Amino acid sequence: MNKRWTISKINDFVEKNSDSKLLSTEYHGFSQKLLFQCACGSQFEKTFTKFKNNHQRKCEVCQPPKASR
Repeated sequence: MNKRWTISKINDFVEKNSDSKLLSTEYHGFSQKLLFQCACGSQFEKTFTKFKNNHQRKCEVCQPPKASR
């Protein structure tokens, strides 16, 4: 079953599952980058899919990108 995500559902997920804060106010689909604020105060952009499924829930300083294979 396909779950439809709305900006309010995404905001609830972010609040419950990370220290980051959602700054975006609109959501238009899974490929759209959303604006977040990390617990350290810096802002970063990620798609919600990466945020949710890949556990990329912090900025690049607090959670550096993984080295490519």
